[in-house]
Amino acid sequence: MILRPALLPALGVFAVAARHQNFAHAAQELHLTASAVSHHVRRLEELLGTVLFQRHARGVRLTAEGRQLADAAAAALSDLNAVAGNLHPQADIVPLRVTTIRSLSYCWLIPRLPRFAQQHPRMRIELQTSTELVRFDETGPELGIRYGLGQWPGMTAHHLMDDELCPVASPALPGVSALRDPAQIAALPLLSDMSPQGWRDWFRAAGVRGLDLPSVHTFSDSTDAMRAAVYGIGAVLARKHIAQPYLQRYELVRLPGPALKARYAYYVVHAEHRALSPTAQAFMDWLKREALDERTPLPALPDELLGLPPADRAHD
Repeated sequence: MILRPALLPALGVFAVAARHQNFAHAAQELHLTASAVSHHVRRLEELLGTVLFQRHARGVRLTAEGRQLADAAAAALSDLNAVAGNLHPQADIVPLRVTTIRSLSYCWLIPRLPRFAQQHPRMRIELQTSTELVRFDETGPELGIRYGLGQWPGMTAHHLMDDELCPVASPALPGVSALRDPAQIAALPLLSDMSPQGWRDWFRAAGVRGLDLPSVHTFSDSTDAMRAAVYGIGAVLARKHIAQPYLQRYELVRLPGPALKARYAYYVVHAEHRALSPTAQAFMDWLKREALDERTPLPALPDELLGLPPADRAHD
């Protein structure tokens, strides 16, 4: 049965009466009479064809059906209150829209965001990931993090961090444990993420020439290439900042050979015509500080998952 809009007031009164399980107390909260509360509840019972309250000399008590409806009504009202609160956010909550590329967001930025949230509890980040250069107008993002040469028309670019390329693979990939020389990597299945520098550039930097490289599996996104390497599909030439969390978790291992300096670097960008807000400036300053720390924060795992004694019993 579908509740008609006219019955919504009765449902609201019922939710309060169910919470108190007392019509008189519900009436005080709603600024009604106990008789009016009783009228609304009886109207709802007639519509639903079920008894919601058991009446007795000492008051009322929810029936099993009444409890089901009360739980559903309380949940619905809680959701409505949350939405209503978001329509009028607190004055001291400061939003900031940021756009970046998916690989950096997934592997570098998001693991660090808890530290930003702890330092700036009133700021709210709206993070957008895209490979396209979005419009930095009044309705768009205020800051972006981009990978390139540092020159974008109409944009001011602040250098964030350089990068370098190195070969990595899953320690379970057949042949990885026997590698001793960069030239041997060419015998592995190779992965590519369509970056401007690829395997031929790296082998040249490693002093390995004249190789007949096998065909590679190609992914349009670095994150997908990294995950493919984790699952043992092949070795990938990875950007250091993207590979770091995988290396720390030993999902990937570094293969023999040099690190090749990347032609591109990471930059924080914003529109030239738009003055930075204090929030955006604070976020950019925080990003620059984080860029000095090469190790990626990893989430804490419960002691029982690690096979350790619980912290509160460690010294028993």
